[in-house]
Amino acid sequence: MLHGGEKVNIIVLTKHAPDPESEIHVGADGKSVEQRGLVYDINDWDRYAVEEAIQIKENRDGEVVVVGVGTACEDTLRKCLAMGADRAIKVPYDVTMDAFQTAELIKEAIKDEKFDIIMAGYQSQDLNNALVGTLLAGMLGIPFATAVTALEVEDGSVRVRRELEGGYNEEVVLPLPCLVTIQSGINEPRYVSIMGIKRAKTKELREIEVSPTVSTLEVEKMYFPPVKKAEMIEGSPEEVAKKLIEILKNRGLV
Repeated sequence: MLHGGEKVNIIVLTKHAPDPESEIHVGADGKSVEQRGLVYDINDWDRYAVEEAIQIKENRDGEVVVVGVGTACEDTLRKCLAMGADRAIKVPYDVTMDAFQTAELIKEAIKDEKFDIIMAGYQSQDLNNALVGTLLAGMLGIPFATAVTALEVEDGSVRVRRELEGGYNEEVVLPLPCLVTIQSGINEPRYVSIMGIKRAKTKELREIEVSPTVSTLEVEKMYFPPVKKAEMIEGSPEEVAKKLIEILKNRGLV
């Protein structure tokens, strides 16, 4: 639910992420994911964040700026512009799994931006860490709320409902500026129209060259977990039952 009022300027963090249905291969170095066979698109949770930001802009006016990190994130940024974002910022630096580095790069890229709300998807569909948004809020020293399922902008604040464990919800009022991470299902993201794609080509997409100052994560080894094969028990019903009882006893289950 949205009320009319002052303009609201929103920054949305968007990730160019591999489809979770892609076939995964460990790289030759044993520390990374091989890019062969990966299909990239906008991170699913970020689509909801972009849609929520655009709906607020349509109701209250203001500006929506999308930010992406990575040398190949331009397609995702263009898609966000086609959805209705006003302009985009690309940070052409490839970060693997270090969420702190990603947040630091975004912090530097938006340091000259004037914003009321920063939105991010609750988590990314590849790593599922749910860290970048909260780390960025800490770096900027602004209040934040995670897993937001409803949002209402008021004058000088934003009222959100956030999802907790066990089916519970919590209502929080945050003063502006603030950061929220958006849960899927908060809205219905719009389809990108042909006219939207044409308009996106004329919108600003600016590159900002920045580099992280520290590394907080080092990958020692990446591998698939061992696969345990099922044991087929053969014999008469009595023999099968006896074997099952032995297995359960050996594992301390009976």
